[in-house]
Amino acid sequence: MEFAEKSALVTGAAGGIGSEIVRKLRKAGARVAVADLNVEHVEAEARLPGDLLDSAYADGLPKAASDALGGLDIVINNAGVIARGPVTETDDAEWELSVGVNVEAPFRICRSAIPIMAARGGGAIVNIASCWGLRPGPDHAVYCMTKAALASLTQCMGRDHAHQGIRINAVCPNEVDTPMLRSGFARRGFETDTAVRELGRTVPLQRIAEPEDIADVVLFLLSDKARYMCGSLVEASGGKPVA
Repeated sequence: MEFAEKSALVTGAAGGIGSEIVRKLRKAGARVAVADLNVEHVEAEARLPGDLLDSAYADGLPKAASDALGGLDIVINNAGVIARGPVTETDDAEWELSVGVNVEAPFRICRSAIPIMAARGGGAIVNIASCWGLRPGPDHAVYCMTKAALASLTQCMGRDHAHQGIRINAVCPNEVDTPMLRSGFARRGFETDTAVRELGRTVPLQRIAEPEDIADVVLFLLSDKARYMCGSLVEASGGKPVA
């Protein structure tokens, strides 16, 4: 029960990676507050549904989680959206959604969570960035930009708040077999199982990641085993470069 007596907030908790993070945290003893548009079917100690584009909701999430759980030791900014295409094919709605969910919401949540954690003597934050935020990828300009911003924010906050006992790191996955990935294939007219299988052949490990692969890296960064890691960007790519 590595996280017994710990209280955690997980955004994007209804998605593939988020739900696996929640499951593993609870199995390890943590009390978890979950945030997403709909968390009705997510098993957790506290459910905090809402829209991360609502600045008041994002600002208030850490306090709401702390109030519901009796404290806040862990935050995982997992919620994210993918905008595909070059900038010339990106409309204002896609831009606002991408920046709002991928950058502004983590900023607001961290800004509110850090004082709560500092008052308790420290804590740990893990942001879910992307390999695509570390290097440019084709036809995902806005997605790459927002994940690059989140990676940079992680490094800056990691340095700025280490003295408060708060470790802030990020996991940077490549492709993960989630409902979001599969729905993207379906929208483009691909048979999803075949597309996932073909995509796996492009990875040196011969498969794309499963949600639990990413969740395990998140839990490592939250754990005492990563006690000297701060402001780190940990790639979980199966050896596949961005291309």
